[in-house]
Amino acid sequence: MIRRRAVARHRPAGATARHCPARSGGAVACDQRGARRTAGAYSGEMTPNSVRQPGQAQTMRIQRAANWVVTRLLRSPLAGGPGRSLILLHVVGRKSGKKYDVPVAYVRDGDELVIGSPFGWMRNLRTGEPLAVHYLGRPHTADVVVHTAADAVAADYTVICRGNKQFASFNNIRLDATGNPDTGDLRAAWELGARSARLRIR
Repeated sequence: MIRRRAVARHRPAGATARHCPARSGGAVACDQRGARRTAGAYSGEMTPNSVRQPGQAQTMRIQRAANWVVTRLLRSPLAGGPGRSLILLHVVGRKSGKKYDVPVAYVRDGDELVIGSPFGWMRNLRTGEPLAVHYLGRPHTADVVVHTAADAVAADYTVICRGNKQFASFNNIRLDATGNPDTGDLRAAWELGARSARLRIR
């Protein structure tokens, strides 16, 4: 069995680690003052690229506002453009029962849409449980297969990174001259909690 190894995170000199309780709507990080920051649908901790570790995802300060705008756009008939690379998931928290919308990047692979994220909302997806989505501006149901094993996640992340360079940049995964992601960065992303899923739209 492959075990995730602990990965040291950068911490400025004199900073103290603080704990913030997680919640089903996404990963929560704390800044040095202990303020809560909720990770967005396709993002991660607020650190510059030069400081982020390989495979560590990033967020923007305006992530929540950006997600609000994108969510409404993906529900509308005008979703055609953004809908070619983003899908809106209607996720239900497994413990809280709370329903929330998650806009997330995808790449089509045959008849499936491949998604991935290191954040908490992914843990509410289960293989075999249908998922309500908005795809290309219309409501649908998707069949879900979730991957958590290192090799499977790396394979899915390779598909996404090759088809969406912005996804690779958000997750600090380097691409070579031919567009293939660095295998060490893929492994690091998995060690930092990355999961992936494949959706079949009904």
